[in-house]
Amino acid sequence: MIRAALIGNPNVGKTEIFNRLTGLSQKVGNFPGVTVEKKAGMLVHRGREIEVVDLPGAYSLTAHAVDELVASDYIVLERPDVIVDIVDGINLERNLYLTLLLLEMDANLVVALNRWDMVAARGMEIDIEKLSELLGCPVVPTVAITGCGLEDLKDSIVDAAGQKRAKGQGAALNYGDDIEQLINKVEDVIKECTALNGRYPERWLAIKMLEGDERVMEQTRAILSSSQLADILSIIEAEEAAIK
Repeated sequence: MIRAALIGNPNVGKTEIFNRLTGLSQKVGNFPGVTVEKKAGMLVHRGREIEVVDLPGAYSLTAHAVDELVASDYIVLERPDVIVDIVDGINLERNLYLTLLLLEMDANLVVALNRWDMVAARGMEIDIEKLSELLGCPVVPTVAITGCGLEDLKDSIVDAAGQKRAKGQGAALNYGDDIEQLINKVEDVIKECTALNGRYPERWLAIKMLEGDERVMEQTRAILSSSQLADILSIIEAEEAAIK
């Protein structure tokens, strides 16, 4: 069975796409430990069963809000086979911020470029092939309210589930030379910890540590050796001192 998660900014048509993909098979509950609603459903495409989970709408994955925390935890800890990022085609630049964060997490990503009818109606031009090349993942034009493009989206989910996204493939945020050096230093320490190998995306984990993410530090404190933790804290302290 393929596990696919839908994510996107609020009001991009994510719920409509979820409803069209899963139809009457939906189940509603709560994500573990929180009152945030969890919707899941099933579909079968090309002989493959696909479980679709509708993640809460989010602008980022910094976990400052409960919805963002739920979405981030699900992606990092549950590791679904495919993440479908619903992007509003008429607000591409704003929506792609979340897309880049997902790529930073080494997510196996498919982008659904929604409101494609409105893109055409406004005379906007988006080079789908070039965008797909730059992001390093499939980009599928969709129209949620009519269902246009959803068969192609299902095809892309099945195809993506059978592939492993190469680490560092496609676009990634660049934080500038100084910060990138710090990220690389923390990544080098993380790579020394065999217990962390494959558990978290290394670059994402390094960035969260440099951000001082208390949840991430708590989750990894017992896994890192005392010397590895000391090295990471030393790098963080040096960064803070430089900023001051």
